[in-house]
Amino acid sequence: MADPWLIPDWPAPERVRACVTTRFGGISQAPFDTFNLGDHVDDLPRAVAHNRGRLVETWGCRPAWLRQVHGVRVVEADPAQVEEADASWSATPGVASAILTADCLPVLFCDRQATRVAAAHAGWRGLAAGVLENTLAALASAPEDVMAWLGPAIGPLAFEVGPEVREAFLAAHPQSAEAFRPSANPGRFMADLYQLARIRLRACGVTAVYGGGLCTFDDPRFYSYRRAARTGRFASLIWLAEAADA
Repeated sequence: MADPWLIPDWPAPERVRACVTTRFGGISQAPFDTFNLGDHVDDLPRAVAHNRGRLVETWGCRPAWLRQVHGVRVVEADPAQVEEADASWSATPGVASAILTADCLPVLFCDRQATRVAAAHAGWRGLAAGVLENTLAALASAPEDVMAWLGPAIGPLAFEVGPEVREAFLAAHPQSAEAFRPSANPGRFMADLYQLARIRLRACGVTAVYGGGLCTFDDPRFYSYRRAARTGRFASLIWLAEAADA
């Protein structure tokens, strides 16, 4: 069986733990096979519960799931609640900020002192509206102390958008034009979510940005809504280890 976990490759402090799940290692049946963690995609609730239980058993963290709406609200991660938000932060050891995606961009954050972590769900709407900027504000750290990791998302060769998407980004950051290329379809563009995220982070003073380059549409390890509209969701999580475990 393929490895069910992807571990971010970035120089985060030892106390910072993170992982990205894949499609492998669960009990969900097609088209959610097999490690679907989304409880809103019509998968069997018992399958989702089993998969989430295995995640907790393997990593020993307590995920704080969100009801994601492509917005910009950021909340403190709380495993006892499912809040409507698109990012969360945690300073509590063992409590994981968790994001579910299937093409949108998951962005993980930490500070260099390993006192706080965060995770953001950055589809194009949330990205353009400022979800990364709001998440950085919640970290309450100087930009030079922040590290970010860009998780698997739909890549620039697969993400076709209309002119309104390009205009939404250019309105705030004219340099975003470099993240769009003309599509083969007249009047449309191919968008690079990774580059758009880097531009937004750089504008906030964050230059320690890692990851990027894993396309969910092309990589069968991940769920992709554009590849199959009826599909599951994989998770990107980040948390602080207990001091004794670091």
